[in-house]
Parts: sequence; structure tokens; C-alpha cells
Amino acid sequence: MRQTLFRFFGWLFIERPAARQSLETLTQALEQGGSDLERRVANARDDDENRIQLRHIIGIERWGQRRLRVALGAPFVQDEYDNYRPQEATPWVELREELRRTRRETVAIARTLDQVGVRPDTTVPHNDFGELSLRGWLRYLNTHAELESRRLKG
Repeated sequence: MRQTLFRFFGWLFIERPAARQSLETLTQALEQGGSDLERRVANARDDDENRIQLRHIIGIERWGQRRLRVALGAPFVQDEYDNYRPQEATPWVELREELRRTRRETVAIARTLDQVGVRPDTTVPHNDFGELSLRGWLRYLNTHAELESRRLKG
């Protein structure tokens, strides 16, 4: 039942809204979302709770990048996001820079997918939402970071 619900929500909130968007449009949204993220993080305080949240955002984005690279020929690995998070002791200033670097890398991967002509409806599995198209993955990564960054405390 849980899997069915997650897949339905994945279709409703990720795939359906992304279905008619081009990779370029989704890439531009990632760039804008990166600017928004940087502003939110700049206004957040350096504390344990915010570091946990920022490590989570970075970890999910890096994990998603690994999944996007499957469409470029990388082997699929069924794993969780945990190993993609920065180390627990990473200072706030470094986490902020890592977030910037990570989002830039996501944008670069998205541009590469578009430039080499990978079909945007190519799917790669998500652990909870099932098969997501590349469009869906880009929307998921942007939406996830945006929603999770709202939990950062000022």
C-alpha cells in the first residue's frame, strides 16, 4: 500500500507537472532554485539542526545526481542517500559552499543530458517513487531542496 501511495504521489506532484517541460526549462528552474537556496542558507543560523538539514539536502541532491548519470551510461546502483551526505563534522561555511557546488553540478548534468540528446522521458528508478523520467528527477531535486530548505531556522 505504501509503495502504491508513493508512486501515485510521485506521478501527481513530480511527473505530471514536469511532463510538458523541456530539459532546458527544468535546468533554468534548478539554477533559479539554487539562487533561492543560497539566500535561505545565508539567512539561516549555524546550529546543529540546520547543519543536519543542509547535509540532508546535499545528500539527496548528490544521490539524485548519481541516478541522473545512469541516463549518461553510468551503472545503476540501488542505494540510499546516506553515503552521499557530507560528514557530520563539516563546518557550516563548508556546507554552504558544498551546497553551491552540488547544485552547480546538478545543473551541469542536466545541461549534458540535453546537449547529448538523451530523451527526457528516459526513466531511472527512485527508491520510493518508482520509475521517474529525467524530467521528473530534475523537478524532484529542485522541489525537494526548496521544500527542505524552508525548514532552516534563521
